[in-house]
Amino acid sequence: MTRKKAPSKKTSAKKRPVKKKTVKKTIRKKTPIRKKSPVRKKTTGKAKSGVGRHFKRLVLMAATLSLTVLFFYSLYLSQIVMVKFEGKRWAVPARVYARSMELYSGADISKNQLQAELMRLGYRRQQQPGAPGTWQRTDNSFVIYTRPFDFWDEQVDELALRVNFSGNQLNNIKNLRSGSEEAIVRLESPMVDSIYPSHNEDRILVRYDDIPALMKDTLVAVEDRNFFAHHGVSIKSIARAFIANMRAGQVVQGGSTLTQQLVKNFFLSSERTLTRKLNEALMALIVDWHYDKTEILEAYANEIYLGQDGKRAIHGFGLASRFYFNRPLAELDESRIALLIGMIKGPSYYDPRRNPKRALKRRNLVLDLMLEQGLLTNKRWQLAKNRSLGLASKKHGGQRGYPAFIKLVRQQLKRDYREEDLTSEGLRIFTTLDPWVQEQAESKARVSLSQLENRHKLQAGRLQVAAVIANVSNGEVLGVVGGRNASQSGFNRALDAVRPIGSLVKPLVFLTALMRPDEYSLITQIADESVSIKLPNGDLWQPQNYDKQSHGQVPLINALASSYNQATVNLGMALGLTEVIDTLHKAGVKRDIPAYPSLLLGSLSLSPMEVTQIYQSLGNGGFYSPLRAIHEVLDNDNKPLQRYPLTVKQTLPETPVYLLNVALQRVVNTGTARALRSLVGKNAAFAGKTGTTNDLRDSWFAGFSDKHVAAVWVGRDDNSEAGLTGAQGAMRVWAKIFSSINTESLKLNPTSGVEWLLIDDQNGLLASERCESAVKVPFMKGYGPSRESPCINKNRNLFERLFD
Repeated sequence: MTRKKAPSKKTSAKKRPVKKKTVKKTIRKKTPIRKKSPVRKKTTGKAKSGVGRHFKRLVLMAATLSLTVLFFYSLYLSQIVMVKFEGKRWAVPARVYARSMELYSGADISKNQLQAELMRLGYRRQQQPGAPGTWQRTDNSFVIYTRPFDFWDEQVDELALRVNFSGNQLNNIKNLRSGSEEAIVRLESPMVDSIYPSHNEDRILVRYDDIPALMKDTLVAVEDRNFFAHHGVSIKSIARAFIANMRAGQVVQGGSTLTQQLVKNFFLSSERTLTRKLNEALMALIVDWHYDKTEILEAYANEIYLGQDGKRAIHGFGLASRFYFNRPLAELDESRIALLIGMIKGPSYYDPRRNPKRALKRRNLVLDLMLEQGLLTNKRWQLAKNRSLGLASKKHGGQRGYPAFIKLVRQQLKRDYREEDLTSEGLRIFTTLDPWVQEQAESKARVSLSQLENRHKLQAGRLQVAAVIANVSNGEVLGVVGGRNASQSGFNRALDAVRPIGSLVKPLVFLTALMRPDEYSLITQIADESVSIKLPNGDLWQPQNYDKQSHGQVPLINALASSYNQATVNLGMALGLTEVIDTLHKAGVKRDIPAYPSLLLGSLSLSPMEVTQIYQSLGNGGFYSPLRAIHEVLDNDNKPLQRYPLTVKQTLPETPVYLLNVALQRVVNTGTARALRSLVGKNAAFAGKTGTTNDLRDSWFAGFSDKHVAAVWVGRDDNSEAGLTGAQGAMRVWAKIFSSINTESLKLNPTSGVEWLLIDDQNGLLASERCESAVKVPFMKGYGPSRESPCINKNRNLFERLFD
């Protein structure tokens, strides 16, 4: 019988799949159980699909809304951008220019004066000049390459000149290109100031073509190398800056393009917020879309901030070139271009005047980059690095040296222009200022005050001064001194200090008498005797002479020369106060004048400007020309606007004025101002009058030469005693000024209504050359004495008596 073998473990293991089948069945049975939940099945599928569609719809709506908002916001920003770019981009200040120096044979210009003018204009002294704005000086000549310039009446081209001197007088001018002589040459007018808006931004606009090519290339290389390739925003620059800043752990590099920088300066604040940066990027794209790269670069060159001059902000390369180097942008060399572009990173931090070492290091870094980019040859790079910063003095570069004169200009402009016109329309204002006269007057006045305080043992620094210097024939104001510190722009004593004028009024009293030729002449006897006048309040006014003495009967000319108070009052009261006041008005006084007797001795209060006007009328033979500080005003397109023509009107009779001026010469030659000739020069001839007020509070002198007229006041601001007479104080300041401004001696030319007669000085009768006391005296024709002096008969010889 065969036994069945028991199943091995192996066989037993093979039967396990049956169990697996059972498991599988179990799994199959469980699967339907999951399907039995119809609610869960529907929720998981259809619900998810619905939520997805809803989410997509929301996203789409949000995106559409965002794009719509972005579109309209972009339109809004685009409108802002276009209004700024299409309209007037900047409030352009008015430019104020001094007179142009005219060169011609015989011109009374010294060599030092010409050199000072060239330096003021920013001309460069070179061994071999050749470019506009360069010059060279030898012993008796200058080689000058002038710049072109647009005046109000003509456009002047550049010239190559040799200006020859004979001593201190200009001899002739030779044109080096044509070989011919030039009759007259006008140097360009130096810019002396600008009238900028209340937000204190100042700039000189330059066109794209006026910017040196090297400056444009260097600007792009330093600030935005992809400027001509990107569309306003550079992703590469942003990425490069991000990496650099991450590595440094701080902001060391910016990713802004030139366009973004312009947008930030033009439209946005400097705050560092995401909103501002997004606006900046969006507006940069808009600017780049609408405008050419040259327009963007031009706007950037005019907008960029480059420093501070007190309250005045320096914007743009055009003004910065003038401010730092005193030369136009076209004349900048490599080193100066590098300095300006280097300063963009931090105008205050790299200020070359305050931080020269820091600025030099930054400039050299830019020069290195210029070499690296192939903008400079190795030789030019080395020469540029070896140069100094090349800064001009702040006085010339800053163009802010004459605040007293500029205040006069502004006063006269306000009669014709609104303040916003002066600060935003880019007007060009050509004035009558002579910088040489102005600077000489300022320095001489300052030195004179110190000398006066030392000589008279006065408290140092307490005296003040004011002066106005003008052309005697046309009333052009050449210089204004508003105080001891000429650079201060505060209280202007020349225009605003109204003080009693003392004896300066006396010539007008005597002129009133000479206008009555049938009653008065220069030799008419005037009573210098005590006088007592009852005033409306009942008080008695009893003026005395300075020497406390009475001098009896004195000729009119001597009474004025010696400035006798009693004689003047007696004469004035005889003439009538209203007559004297009328003469003052005809001489140019515009204010009301009270008819008080004290008027005759100078209780009338005027400013130095008003006094100068009076003496200009006298010095010009009775022809009144309103003192003016402005020649012409041009708009931004060089078209004339309001004209300021020379106005001349005869308001005083010519012959009496001539007689008075003879008397004013006597004041200088033998009267109260007799020390003047020794101060200026014994051969110099002037006419003028000293003035002193009560208790020596005000010291005055006013007078004229053949070319200039000026009034000077010296005193104290608190109206306390100055301790100086007119001759001791103001006359000495006047003398210092006139000895330094190339004036001309006074030459009085008799009018057709004048005749000179020999008069016996003892009795005022007609004399002859035989009379020992005979003097020549001018008279209005037909009004001289008719009776002969006994000296004529007394000295006749026997032969003459026989044939009598």
